[in-house]
Amino acid sequence: MQAARPDMGRWQTGKVMASGQQSKVVYYLILGFVVVGLVGFGARNMSGNVRNIGMVGAKPIPAAQYASELSQQIKAFEAQIGQPLSFALAQSIGLDQSVLAQVISDRALDNETAMMGLSVGDDRVRAQVVAIPAFAGIDGNFDRAAYRETLRRNGQSEVEFEATLRDDTTRGLLQSAVVGGIPDPDVFAGAMLAYIGEARSLTWARIDGAALTTPLPAPTEPELQTYYDANPDAFTLPETREISYVWLTPEMIQNSVTVDEADLRQLYDDRLADFVKPERRLVERLAFLDDAAAAAAKARLDADEIDFEGLVAERGLALADVDLGDMAREDLGAAGDPVFDAGIGEVVGPFASPLGPAFFRMNAVLAAEEVTFEEATPDLRAELAAARARRVIEDQMNGINDMIAGGATIEDLDGQTEMTAGAISWSADVTDGIAAYEAFRTAAAALESGAYPTLGTLEDGGIFVLRLDSVTPPAMQPLDDVRDQVVTGWTTAATQAAVLTESARLAAEITGGTTFEALSLTPTVSPNLTRRDFVEGTPPTFMTEAYAMEPRATAVVDGGDFAIVVRLDAIAPADLTDEALVAERGQMNEQVAQSIAQDVMEAFALAVQIRTKVTINDAAVAGVNAQFQ
Repeated sequence: MQAARPDMGRWQTGKVMASGQQSKVVYYLILGFVVVGLVGFGARNMSGNVRNIGMVGAKPIPAAQYASELSQQIKAFEAQIGQPLSFALAQSIGLDQSVLAQVISDRALDNETAMMGLSVGDDRVRAQVVAIPAFAGIDGNFDRAAYRETLRRNGQSEVEFEATLRDDTTRGLLQSAVVGGIPDPDVFAGAMLAYIGEARSLTWARIDGAALTTPLPAPTEPELQTYYDANPDAFTLPETREISYVWLTPEMIQNSVTVDEADLRQLYDDRLADFVKPERRLVERLAFLDDAAAAAAKARLDADEIDFEGLVAERGLALADVDLGDMAREDLGAAGDPVFDAGIGEVVGPFASPLGPAFFRMNAVLAAEEVTFEEATPDLRAELAAARARRVIEDQMNGINDMIAGGATIEDLDGQTEMTAGAISWSADVTDGIAAYEAFRTAAAALESGAYPTLGTLEDGGIFVLRLDSVTPPAMQPLDDVRDQVVTGWTTAATQAAVLTESARLAAEITGGTTFEALSLTPTVSPNLTRRDFVEGTPPTFMTEAYAMEPRATAVVDGGDFAIVVRLDAIAPADLTDEALVAERGQMNEQVAQSIAQDVMEAFALAVQIRTKVTINDAAVAGVNAQFQ
């Protein structure tokens, strides 16, 4: 049974760490709750009378828990889309319902643990509470006054918080037990890597129109007509829209905008890091899983058994994969001073890095850079002028909208405002002038004749108004008008058909034992290619078609305007002892295990929820939601 709430007054100050044998599932659930709960509590005013929004079995659903989860989900979504999310939009995409469903699922599991008599003791709850940084005093240790005040500010009592923390910890124990019996997915990972790592050795040659010994005959009129009829899209003019418009962009007026010198200086100071850059180094970093692996690599480097490139290649990586780019001293942590003291091409390390112990190679010295205020002024002035021009345009929008509502035409706006008139014959492939703006192209495509004019905004802060004058529907051009294009198209298609025919003949001879060289072909040998490889000079389907071949077979791959004759020389099974595949196997095992555990836990939680009575107070939910609006 659940123990009574611990007496917080008897707790000694000091940091208490969680048990070393506590499962990762429980740890991360608790950590997630603390982060979400403490950040979210108080984000909205939840100090009203609504305490619970429903019941799941015998467990109430605290309004503060729902509000906290909802606040965090909204913030996460805002971070994802890079802009504020109104609550109305959040509701329209079902964010509130998703959060409510998750809270109900969690409380159903809490109810299940209570029915099972499963709980955690006071010591576990105490350890979690005193380890939370938000409850620490100025000395970094647990402070009871800070604990009580933090909870008070967030509208929660000690009893409520400790009960919630106990429920969360206990739920983690249940989840750990449910997913603890999942078998090791290593068989799946082994099969996948055997498939991925299987290699093909190929010999191939490229053939194009230059290999044809017989020139193509000139096309006949029936052949041109047939090609023309079979490819109507190539000879059809798109729909064209005759559009009149007026527009105003910041660039049109920014030269007339006044910029204060003080504002320029302030902007320069705000951007000082962009204009004054310390000395930097071009650096590559190769990290290892542990100190032992790094030490072994260090010994090989010191003995000149291998160089940096060799270590990178052994890991199945390219130099681009380990390139950090230009780095300042402070960006490199413990490796900063050694890297900056190293000569060009020198490898130093291993040093601690976010990815584990790592070697660093210094490739170039980048001198410190400084752009003075005077040098930066023209660009800063243009930036500030553009920003102020955008504000000038924003200030005019209401007045222009009023004019449109009063019946003003394109011509009226041209004569009575700063907007400039223009006309365009627009189709989907026109992207010049005003058509360079996506907002214009979208509006132009949707524009209807006689439609009420509306004021649109452009990506750079400009504005525009459109009028559709006429529409010319798509029309296929007469053959005589596009004869040259038809002849070119027919010739290209006929040449490729001849190339494929010749390639098939050559492939048949190679299959019969003739060598590439005997057929005057220059072969390329590509050994040990995997499904992930791309061979330069071949079409995208090359590896797919090669992996469909039998050993010693020869095939023709169509490259569109060339062909590839390819022979499969050998198939090699995957080397599952390869260091890169071993590392990938571990990652795949972890990912698959997590995926299976998540699926099992979701199925279990659903089963529990189905047999648990759930009652939701819609009015209480609406009351919480109202705090977000």
